Amino acid sequence: MAGRADVPEVIWARPERTGRGPRPAFSRADIAAAAVRIADARGLDEVSMRHVAAELGCGTMSLYNYVPRKEDLYELMVDAVGGEHELWEPAGDWRADMVRVAEQTRALMYRHPWLPALMSPVYGFSPNAMRYLEHCLACLDSFDGTYGTKFELIALVNGVVTTYVGNELATAERVRALPWSEEQEAAVRIAYLGGRVASGDYPRLAAAFAQDAGPIDLEAVFRRAVQRVLDGFDPSREGSAEHSD
Repeated sequence: MAGRADVPEVIWARPERTGRGPRPAFSRADIAAAAVRIADARGLDEVSMRHVAAELGCGTMSLYNYVPRKEDLYELMVDAVGGEHELWEPAGDWRADMVRVAEQTRALMYRHPWLPALMSPVYGFSPNAMRYLEHCLACLDSFDGTYGTKFELIALVNGVVTTYVGNELATAERVRALPWSEEQEAAVRIAYLGGRVASGDYPRLAAAFAQDAGPIDLEAVFRRAVQRVLDGFDPSREGSAEHSD
């Protein structure tokens, strides 16, 4: 395939253009933006070199001169949307700052629902990813831990956010695919569940449902999930990750 390297290479180490020849018709930012538009509108499965080339109005083969592999295209996409992270001046409260990071990442994934599927350490050192990691480390300046522990903390927070949002998006997709309303589906399932619980075979479930805690606040559940991860790293808490070795 034209433009493909014989050995692995990092797309960021590859110059966008050499000093010779005509000026390239497109930049990496142009290509990434086109791919992101396709993924946002039609889903990740629709992102292909052919579709991106059509979006840009160029030939498919010529695109390989800019992006040798589809994996490189994915990395450009992840980096492009990573530039949407707001990098604020940390408040000095590492827990509050990391909760804010988590909430912002969740919002970013909702804007780009394909993003959880591409989250990978392989793409962790692109330009915007490195700015994001530097920002997270700045948020953790007040955290009493080694850099190794800080990286572990960041990775676990990102893992929780990615898993949580991935489940939310998958559930929403299944609901949209139903041939009837979400309310109708819920009513049928609640009726079935009520009958099973009333059978007496599930006393603990019956006790749990009898408490009737009301509607679940998904935003509060998300924040609690993140806070519980942070609890495991908080040096002020006995048994935290930093002091459990």
